[in-house]
Amino acid sequence: MTTSTLRTPVLVVGAGTVGAILALELAHHGVASIVVERGTGLPRRPDVGFLDGRSMELLRRLGLATKIRRNGVDPDSATNVVWSQGLDQPPVLVAQYPSINQLRGRYATVNDGSAPVEQHQQISETHLARHLRDALHDEKLVDLREGWTFTDLRVDSEGTSATVMDVRTGTGSVIKADYIAGCDGAQSTVRRCIEVSMDELQPPAQYCSVSFRNRDLSLWSHGPGLSTVIVGGVALVSREERDTWVGHFRMTPDEPVTADPIALLHRRIGGCLGTSELLGVTQWDDALAVAETYRRGSVFLLGEAAHRFHPIGNTVATGIGDAVDLGWKLAATLNGWAGSLLLDSYELERRPRALMDRELLARQLETLRRFSRLVDAGAPREFLAGILQQETRLLDGLGFRFGGRYTSSSVIWHERSGPSNLHGPTITPSTWPGGRAPAVRLTDGSQLFDCFGKQFTLVDLTDDAAGRDLVTAARSRGIPMLHLPLTDASVRACWDRRLVLLRPDQCIAWRDDVAPERWHDVLDLVSGHKTT
Repeated sequence: MTTSTLRTPVLVVGAGTVGAILALELAHHGVASIVVERGTGLPRRPDVGFLDGRSMELLRRLGLATKIRRNGVDPDSATNVVWSQGLDQPPVLVAQYPSINQLRGRYATVNDGSAPVEQHQQISETHLARHLRDALHDEKLVDLREGWTFTDLRVDSEGTSATVMDVRTGTGSVIKADYIAGCDGAQSTVRRCIEVSMDELQPPAQYCSVSFRNRDLSLWSHGPGLSTVIVGGVALVSREERDTWVGHFRMTPDEPVTADPIALLHRRIGGCLGTSELLGVTQWDDALAVAETYRRGSVFLLGEAAHRFHPIGNTVATGIGDAVDLGWKLAATLNGWAGSLLLDSYELERRPRALMDRELLARQLETLRRFSRLVDAGAPREFLAGILQQETRLLDGLGFRFGGRYTSSSVIWHERSGPSNLHGPTITPSTWPGGRAPAVRLTDGSQLFDCFGKQFTLVDLTDDAAGRDLVTAARSRGIPMLHLPLTDASVRACWDRRLVLLRPDQCIAWRDDVAPERWHDVLDLVSGHKTT
């Protein structure tokens, strides 16, 4: 029974990490939303989420980074990835990754644009969910409805309407929204309602994830800190509690996990563990799928509703990027200064990013499977180590997260030449349009990124503040823009243009050394009113 009708600029379906950040991004730009979440409490999983440095930079803009770190994994805790032929044997390779504090020390004296503003952070999914849920409750522009499930939507001449139901009372409501954002996970109801199919990289294989508690010291024999142990075709991932693990492995048709998942897990890794206590079992497939489109009219897909990856991949980073990108663009549209091409650019920017992430993850998974096959074939330890060293060099590196560029976007002033992406082991400072701006500490010790405005920012390194006219032109059109004239030597040293226009997501929209003849041409393009 439907008893009420609500009205909101944006309906966000799902209050997980991606949905929460989308709602907070909208509020950051002054836009209200209703968030419906079918759950009535926080997730009680032992999983530890990984937020990479780029995600933490984006969350820093929203005032969330420091709060998240307070309940995160110890900043002195390093991470190890252990490749093993068996837990009763010496490891083939131990890839050691420095702790947060070690990275901070490494970058303390680096100020050439090659350092991140924020390091990564590992945090239990329960703690992360609590921080985000508290932020939603505290934000006056967010109306969070917990225990409400999305069931259907209708698009007609009057706009977009969603049907939702209070799972505790069975009472239905209609929510009329200018836009609907589906952040409701891999089995997205929103995606089903708008009839969007998933593009699968490969036929899906069935996987199982077994959460368990085990105090066997062989799991911790390769050093302190959080670990991932690759053995017997299983990825054993340690969790925040020192004796809690999750084992991810591929199923075969003759391996029914429902009978005794612990026994199955022990058989896969060689049966050399002591007693394990079962905490939970999840079955899933590794389709590595990306939605064929991210949009149907006024309905958008984000996060796992738009891309389904593997638990050992850093899928949350892709989803956070979706939320920030769509959030500021929806806000610009609702605030009246964006052209229609701005929302069109959401898919043009974020879907290629998901496809790239999928390819990188597929290569990581193939490395894991190849290692298992070679171990079964009796390959020598030295041969295995050589292959792993080559693969980890190719797949590791800050450049994969910090160096991506939006080369297909319609709202970036592209130049005729230049790198498609700046991937590599380190961050390559560059002001190429479509990429992240170089991060620099100013003379007073503050971060340049913290000086950027909520909307567009024009970084002006000219001697005569030549960018003033662009800011005046933008404001005359209702486009919010901060003029940031700088004389700091560190910025001038690594920013290779004198005038650089930044978007709210710290991405470079346009650059030059001199003012163009027509500022309005630049504004038309970056605000989505016109293409080049």
